[in-house]
Amino acid sequence: MANLVQKALQRSQWPSITLDEYVQFFNFQNLSYPFTLQQTMNGQAVEQVDGSYESFVYSAFKSNGVVFACMLLRMMTFSEARFTWRRMTNGRPGDYFGNKELAILEKPWKGGNTASMLSRAIQDVDLAGNYFATRRSGNKIKRMRPDWVTIILGSYEDPTTDPNALDAEIVGYMYHPGGRYSGTTPVLLLPEFVAHWAPIPDPYAQYRGMSWLTPVIREFMSDTAMITHKAKFFENGATPNMVVTLDPGLKKESFKEWVAMFSDRYSGALNAYKTLYLGAGATITPVGKDFRQMDFAVTQAAGETRIAAAAQTPPILVGLSEGLKSGTHENYNQAKRRYADMTMRPLWRSIATCLDILVLSPDNAELWYDDRDIPFLADDIKDRAEVQYQQTQAIGRLIDSGFKPDVAVAAVVGNDLKLLEGSHSGLYSVQLQPPADKNAKDVTPPDAPLPSGNGTGNGKLPAKTPAKTLATDSKASRDAAGMLLEAARQQTIEVHAHFPEGMIKIEAPKSTTRRVERDPVTHEVVAITDAVE
Repeated sequence: MANLVQKALQRSQWPSITLDEYVQFFNFQNLSYPFTLQQTMNGQAVEQVDGSYESFVYSAFKSNGVVFACMLLRMMTFSEARFTWRRMTNGRPGDYFGNKELAILEKPWKGGNTASMLSRAIQDVDLAGNYFATRRSGNKIKRMRPDWVTIILGSYEDPTTDPNALDAEIVGYMYHPGGRYSGTTPVLLLPEFVAHWAPIPDPYAQYRGMSWLTPVIREFMSDTAMITHKAKFFENGATPNMVVTLDPGLKKESFKEWVAMFSDRYSGALNAYKTLYLGAGATITPVGKDFRQMDFAVTQAAGETRIAAAAQTPPILVGLSEGLKSGTHENYNQAKRRYADMTMRPLWRSIATCLDILVLSPDNAELWYDDRDIPFLADDIKDRAEVQYQQTQAIGRLIDSGFKPDVAVAAVVGNDLKLLEGSHSGLYSVQLQPPADKNAKDVTPPDAPLPSGNGTGNGKLPAKTPAKTLATDSKASRDAAGMLLEAARQQTIEVHAHFPEGMIKIEAPKSTTRRVERDPVTHEVVAITDAVE
């Protein structure tokens, strides 16, 4: 371990990349592919971005409005989630629950909450590709600036093992308070005490993450350059490019001096579009194009869309011009659904897995996120309500079919019908009565009164059952009795009725006997007679 620590102190684990090295990524088989705005005017010197955390903070987050808008949308949405425990049953997710162990995620530091922690986490991931946090004394979480952390790789068995060997793994994290070159003593942390979140893996590293800004460095640099040119255009007012013609009799030395003076005063982005003052027979012929002629807005909008695509934020949600062109209600809802399902929920899942190392998980449970109370996902809440309605219908059918209610709920909510095995109550619909015994005999006397709830046999209904009194001497009461019987026959309602003796009479139909007479010789039918008995 000591050798690994010394190597970590001697060499940074966060190599930077210069703009010249980045440009080489756009050369393939001796062909150069354009990656910035093509223009006829002299190119301006742009600020180089080397891919470091500080460079992205200054050159992207704090200097480019498109990058800031994309990151702000991601941060505002991502910070809305809460953490909870999700129970696991037979490998299947179950219900949510909470306990006191989640308090550290709800109040990670003094004055902070879950939203504060998630905002910091997504911001570090956007700018550096990595988020580091550790649990400190006092039940608090300490966020570690990503460019001040070094990942130490090695082997517990052989300290001299190359970090790229098969048995190499993370053996620790080294935190440099104030930076690697601040002179402060670094702090060594074991892997089981550090939460490391890197949702986009860096292809050149084993465990380090990559910022989504890395592939679009040229995009936001070009966008910043176009903003600068646009500002200078309105400040000085002129046409972009021009051809200068001088007096043919001008000597070579004087010509060179004049060109040097002219270039020094009027070339470059900061001198662009200034009004020219000429002499010595010089003439100016504009050859450039204004913003409308070179379709400046379209060019800039294309770069903005590519930045939004890298951030996985739909342009219509960010408020970019390309997205607003198709800003219908339907397109907006589709963009929200895509953004929630393909961007936010994968990020929530991955950070819950990483932060699980900082808390003590209950048995058969995992740290999960809860997005049920996020207003931005209101449409998802409506869809979830429809799903729950369908689930309640399925649960009701299972209960009516005789399955135990608790098992029916668990099977439908957990989407695992195997839980129904062996859980049938043995009762049948509609009222879940036990099956009738085919060998049982009816020993109830014909004139026996209806049983009552108190067992007295007085023929009265139980006290808890609402009853209606029917008149026995009117045709209306007989009609009402007929309606009740018909309703009971159709099983639409449950009917309890008592009819006094003599009110309803049931008569069996009379039998009919058919007699056939045949000829005694030919046996043909001679006559057929029906007699009613």
